[in-house]
Amino acid sequence: MIKFSIRGENLEVTDALRSYVEEKVAKIEKYFNDNQELSAKVNLKVYREKTSKVEVTIPLGSITLRAEDVSQDMYGSIDLVVDKIERQIRRNKTKIEKKNRQKVATGQIFTADLVEQAGEEVKVVRTKQVDLKPMDLEEAVLQLELLGHDFFIYTDAKDGATNVLYKREEGDLGLLEVRQ
Repeated sequence: MIKFSIRGENLEVTDALRSYVEEKVAKIEKYFNDNQELSAKVNLKVYREKTSKVEVTIPLGSITLRAEDVSQDMYGSIDLVVDKIERQIRRNKTKIEKKNRQKVATGQIFTADLVEQAGEEVKVVRTKQVDLKPMDLEEAVLQLELLGHDFFIYTDAKDGATNVLYKREEGDLGLLEVRQ
């Protein structure tokens, strides 16, 4: 059974919406063994432009399944997010099992009848080395804009930590700070 945490931003999570989310997300239970404890964090958000964003996060020990969708229809977004998570599970079943076995000695987390979809394995086709120059956030933003990339990695001049500055789908920027 999945333990749900459903949160709404700029909307009230009605009983109908809550039950729809629980019904749809519960479909993924068929991929997991009965003894696997699952929790799902669902964030439902409505923007001023009347667009809806649905984010679903399912932690599985050492890895996390996550999907999001933005559209005009909240219920449609819920369906699409569940489809995305199911594809992630089918496509990466073997990798997830291997990663979890290395960290947790509980054995398999997926049911035996889950069939992997045929697909090509992801390969690293290019390696690039970068020099991490110490700089402040403003300089990193400028570098990101000048390079025209979706992300920029740098060393923070104040604390020496490695940070990643990235462009978000909404057009603004995000910052990943490494905890040590």
